[in-house]
Amino acid sequence: MAEIILFNKPFRVLSQFTDSEGRRTLADFLDAPGFRPAGRLDYDSEGLLLLTDDGALQQRIANPRHRHWKTYLAQVEGEATEARLAALRAGPALKDGPTLPCRVRRISPPPLWPRVPPVRQRQSVPDCWLELSLREGRNRQVRRMTAAVGLPTLRLVRTAIADWTLGGLAPGAWRRTRVHLPAAPARGRR
Repeated sequence: MAEIILFNKPFRVLSQFTDSEGRRTLADFLDAPGFRPAGRLDYDSEGLLLLTDDGALQQRIANPRHRHWKTYLAQVEGEATEARLAALRAGPALKDGPTLPCRVRRISPPPLWPRVPPVRQRQSVPDCWLELSLREGRNRQVRRMTAAVGLPTLRLVRTAIADWTLGGLAPGAWRRTRVHLPAAPARGRR
């Protein structure tokens, strides 16, 4: 049985335990010897980060070939027209190739914690919120996808990875849970 830590990573915190430049890291919030992040969350993104003490589980969660759904709330600059949402759903082409189709819908502003510093507000430029779910994990993918359809991301919060969710965790808070791993498939002779 493996253990997982569900951590609500605050804005401007690295998804690692050390940093030579003096930025905040996981070590500022967690004392978890033997645990490693299962995937990454950008320095300027917030929300759910999973850590585990089991290398096989870490690979199963982080490896893109397993295509776990990851859900994000994105505050974007501009109007999320149906044409822009359709382009996101279809999977926009990025410099490193087309993305897989994703799920996306416009939502009301979610009841999130305040970000410090706050997102800058511009009187003349509208913004809106999207909920996006995707099965890939490319570098800065959500930000690049929204920019590709003319909706630059202002704030990005990951709320779920597969069946794991933030579940009311405040920024910097965490909780442990145990995971029952299925047995490895038997290798039979053919």
